[in-house]
Amino acid sequence: MKRGDGGRSYTIVWPDGSVDEEADSFLRTFEGSGTQKTYAYTLVDHLRWRVREGLSTAKTTVQDLHRYMGAVGAKVQMPFGQPWRVPPKRPYTESGLGTAAAVLKGFYIHQCARQRINDQLRVDLDLRRLPTQIDRNRSLLGHTITSMAANPLAPKVSSRRRHPKMLPDGARPELLHKVNTARDAMIVDWLSDTTLRVGGLAGLHLSDLHLRDNAPCGDCQSPHVHVCDRWGNPNGAAAKKKPDWLLRDGVISGGEIYRVSPAMVSSYFTYMTTEYRPLAAGHGMLLIQLSGPNRGEPLTTDAVRGMLRRAGRRAKLPGRIKPHQFRHTTTSAILKASGGDALVTKVAGNWSSAAMVEDVYGHPDLHSPEFSAALFEVWGESE
Repeated sequence: MKRGDGGRSYTIVWPDGSVDEEADSFLRTFEGSGTQKTYAYTLVDHLRWRVREGLSTAKTTVQDLHRYMGAVGAKVQMPFGQPWRVPPKRPYTESGLGTAAAVLKGFYIHQCARQRINDQLRVDLDLRRLPTQIDRNRSLLGHTITSMAANPLAPKVSSRRRHPKMLPDGARPELLHKVNTARDAMIVDWLSDTTLRVGGLAGLHLSDLHLRDNAPCGDCQSPHVHVCDRWGNPNGAAAKKKPDWLLRDGVISGGEIYRVSPAMVSSYFTYMTTEYRPLAAGHGMLLIQLSGPNRGEPLTTDAVRGMLRRAGRRAKLPGRIKPHQFRHTTTSAILKASGGDALVTKVAGNWSSAAMVEDVYGHPDLHSPEFSAALFEVWGESE
């Protein structure tokens, strides 16, 4: 549902168009956040399964929820009945299973408390566990923590994150050679030289760009951009992280700050002086549609993904080119260029912690001279 202020809200309705009151009351607690959309799409799948199984909130048990988790891809030590996510649908990934577990726990605890029913299910879901060292490190007063919330539906996660998917070697020059517009070239440059997410890039307004030294915001002396969380962007683009930001006297401050390279500034001015100016509209957003009936309107994140996918095919690059691959590739390059300094990489890439940077990207190069020299020294041989 599109709101009067331009934002979008998500709920679940029955086939006759009536609102599912249970789902709506739960989803309203996430109003104004991207979590609401994710939870709505995850919850509607479970509610469809629940209808097929003839269950309701009052009748559902924790064993039923384990059966559902097994039906969508989790490893459970029990039969989970008829197949649910059959082709072309695929089982949830590890991340998707974690999201589903969080949604189910939150939804049923919310409903059991609101309707004062099924106390046993609420007790079975509302578990606690002992904190780990990682839990204590993440908390300001971690040494005082005695227990943490636990989710009995959550699958066991891998002890180490898998290595993220990077861009193919030489992808940037190949993409720049195959894109058709100055706008698309700017998108490639901006994704390549920063760790911007596609939602943050598509949600940029011209007022967010401080492409000169000593901008009046005072947040960064070098050219930079501010990624600000705006719920009402007309193209639906939203920032993943939501730090506070402020517009005062026409100057943006706060938000996520990303340094800007000379190549980014150059491609920006090329785009603005050739393609943007003739189609400029009153919305003030950076990326616009250049053709079709909606020329001049803001470009969506799906359109950015589609452009990169098509450019990658024209360039005959292996696999599908995705915006998030740029973020991973740039982060890995920064970590390598900084001599493995995870703190520098964290700040440059706006990552949540240096520990996560080390965990995800801190893999040694198996073919580096240093790696080979260390092995030969241990083996007692010369190269």
